[in-house]
Amino acid sequence: MTSIPAIDRDVQSALVYLNQHSEDVVTLEELAYAVGLSPHYLQRKFKAQLGMSPREYGAKLKLSSFRGELNAGHAVTDATYAAGYGSSRALYESARTSLGMTPAQVARKGAGLAIVYALHSCALGRALMGATEDGVCAVYLGDDKLGTDSELERELKHQFAAADCTRGKLPHNWERGIIDHLSDTCAPLGVPLDFRGTPFQVRVWKALREIPAGERRTYSALATSIGSPNAVRAVGSACGQNAIAVLIPCHRVTRKDGGLGGYRWGLERKRALLANESKSSE
Repeated sequence: MTSIPAIDRDVQSALVYLNQHSEDVVTLEELAYAVGLSPHYLQRKFKAQLGMSPREYGAKLKLSSFRGELNAGHAVTDATYAAGYGSSRALYESARTSLGMTPAQVARKGAGLAIVYALHSCALGRALMGATEDGVCAVYLGDDKLGTDSELERELKHQFAAADCTRGKLPHNWERGIIDHLSDTCAPLGVPLDFRGTPFQVRVWKALREIPAGERRTYSALATSIGSPNAVRAVGSACGQNAIAVLIPCHRVTRKDGGLGGYRWGLERKRALLANESKSSE
């Protein structure tokens, strides 16, 4: 949700804070303290300029995030918690008043994408690579064995349920660039990425791209780096929902105690990726 022109600095600061904490429950008192105003004055000023209260604006942010989750092909339950709703009841109450339809109905109306995908063997096993006209939107990994291609195709069509997915040749020789990067993750990535997720997820994924090969970050450090130190669980969820394996390097995020944590594509791959990057950076 973008800001509206011709609003003053105080309200603009409040909007920035709400956008950065869209997955949290922000009270009026917390927001007022963050921007240096009294709660009553901020409420009046915010509503006069935007036509809604900070609480109503925060609710719209959550619904926008929920729509983004559904349009990315995620299940309603997963989208509910990823968007910051504490329960399905909270979502349905909000949806009835703001969407005019149930979340399941919204899920069936997700806007479609045109995705071309290809399958290749690589250093990490079998890889499915998908792209829109704007860039690579999916890289899935599996074992190089009979039946893996069908499993990867099913996963793509589940995650991008509303998309038109067609097997073919990716544009601009992007396949070669992806394969090269999967073989050597310390090398620069020579293909564009098309992030498909909620605003919060995209913030996490972009922050992941800034972690140098050979280095690691904890989930809490990653949350702090995007300005949401209390959103550690949401950051972990965004890592788990990353559809562009390795190119968005969520394998570089580990637990505080040094443990590997989770990895969508298997802990053995995560361990191998980190070991190879550590050797290359020495």
